[in-house]
Amino acid sequence: MEQNSFKKGITDGLPICVGYFSVSFAFGIFAVASGLTVLQALLISMTNLTSAGQLAAVPIICAGGGLIELAISQLVINSRYALMSVSLSQKLAPNVKGIHRFLVAFGNTDEIFAVSVSNKGTVGYKYMYGLILTPVLGWSAGTVIGAVAGNILPAVVTTSLGVAIYGMFIAIVVPQAKSDKAAAMCVFISVILSCAFKYIPVLNTVPSGFVIIICAVAASVIMALVAPIKIETEEVEADAVH
Repeated sequence: MEQNSFKKGITDGLPICVGYFSVSFAFGIFAVASGLTVLQALLISMTNLTSAGQLAAVPIICAGGGLIELAISQLVINSRYALMSVSLSQKLAPNVKGIHRFLVAFGNTDEIFAVSVSNKGTVGYKYMYGLILTPVLGWSAGTVIGAVAGNILPAVVTTSLGVAIYGMFIAIVVPQAKSDKAAAMCVFISVILSCAFKYIPVLNTVPSGFVIIICAVAASVIMALVAPIKIETEEVEADAVH
């Protein structure tokens, strides 16, 4: 059944909003401490929605780096969103067309992608707008508050706020892994590959953006071959009738 409730999207996005607030709070502190104004920090958060990309971009901007250098760094770090967008496009309902797809693509982040694809059936644009809205507000608000007031807090406090993002990932992945052995194995393979890229010489020189892509694609391909998702006969027949 299609999920197209704006209110449900808002509700599902609240946990992401809370996690984003803490991470963007730290980003706001970092951006202003690096030499950016509060407004510049806010504009970066409102137009990017990517913690790793933003953290990598600020030193380049403040050091007067060129646009080519900035573009390449963002391409490497954020390439995984292309794969996520292709996957998410298969989950979107038929009424998500044209400008709606562009807007959904703009707001597609790791956590929003994970929550949207975990829904049964397709998702409509109203649901996606609700799911995107609350995290964007949390991300932007956290940046502003961090930029304005963060510098007065002890370093140990601002550093610890970044841990929330990992807790958010765990909350999304663990329930699915507990109920689905294939999902758990996919996570396990991803972890093993990630450790290999972290500790094995030569492999540990691969940029982090590419590491994420390689691990995700490799784990997905392996599990697609080992444990492909079976489409129930009843669902196929029902779709044929409609």
